[in-house]
Amino acid sequence: MGTVAVHGLRKSFGKVQALDGVTLDVPDGSFFVVLGPSGAGKTTTLRAIAGLEKLDAGSVHLDGRDATADTPAARDLAMVFQSYALYPRRTAYENIASPLRARRCSSSEIAAAVEQMSSLLHIERLLQRRPAQMSGGEMQRVALARALVRRPRAFLMDEPLTNLDLKLRVEMRTELTRIHRSLGGTFVYVTNDQVEALSMADRVAVLKEGKVQQVGTPAEVYERPANQWVAGFVGSPAISLLACRAEGDRLVGAEGWTLPRPRWTTAENGRPLLLGLRAEDLSVERRGDTSLPGELYGLEPLGDRTVVDVQVGTEMLKVKARPTFTGTPGERLHVTVDLDRAHLFDAGTGLALSESGR
Repeated sequence: MGTVAVHGLRKSFGKVQALDGVTLDVPDGSFFVVLGPSGAGKTTTLRAIAGLEKLDAGSVHLDGRDATADTPAARDLAMVFQSYALYPRRTAYENIASPLRARRCSSSEIAAAVEQMSSLLHIERLLQRRPAQMSGGEMQRVALARALVRRPRAFLMDEPLTNLDLKLRVEMRTELTRIHRSLGGTFVYVTNDQVEALSMADRVAVLKEGKVQQVGTPAEVYERPANQWVAGFVGSPAISLLACRAEGDRLVGAEGWTLPRPRWTTAENGRPLLLGLRAEDLSVERRGDTSLPGELYGLEPLGDRTVVDVQVGTEMLKVKARPTFTGTPGERLHVTVDLDRAHLFDAGTGLALSESGR
């Protein structure tokens, strides 16, 4: 396996700037996830690494060597496409075996490798079927097996679990992390699903409109978002943002509320801020010094918990409460805030304030 690094990637399609200076370093043997919404440039980045896109600028390095001018075949990368890309006239066995046959492996080596991969991905019963006889999820599993059956420099995966049902998707998240550990390979995985990113990755790169917003471990991206956009994109329910400013030892909200100023922030008085509060760091309790007055707007029962929507002036807070929580819309209540886990962002730039004092 090997390292993958891209530096200053730029690519436009007409007037659309798909990649705008993307720089990423993927360590050898890591499970590296590129996370972002549709149109962020995730797939274009993956295709650039694979050599399937001609870049306007930038470079691709594999194992420390400049591979920008190399053909896709010379890069020795295995790619799983969202669209399967299976040979329609070949059986699943023949599709999985195709990269090994291209390397002129023996029949016994091919049979053993296909058997191992089919067992790993639970597709033994599909081996003699052609793509037209499979469901979308089954075809994706065959495509995944075809990539895993050989030992390339790195595996590139473009949302490979998208077409699986929910139960199998959860199972495959666990399987992919186990496969990664057993193979010791370098995985570059693209997704718009934050659960996939946070549960599988060693490191996550968050993209928006062709620009890298943040790179870090899943815990760093979730607990220390670099800016307001990352904080809002990563996490469910989405983070609540309240306009405020620092005044002495207090935070004063635009809606008139006040809270103690977190001890870790050094924001100057009067600076327009956004207070970011995650649902798990809030609780609906009796009034206290670290609580916000509000009105119950609605309830979202989710089985293991209830998400409580609380309106604070014109702004909305989402609070994770126990599953038995009940209330009546319009009811007055207070939301207690864990200020040690709160986030502050500059209201103008959206950048996170320094948290070095935590």
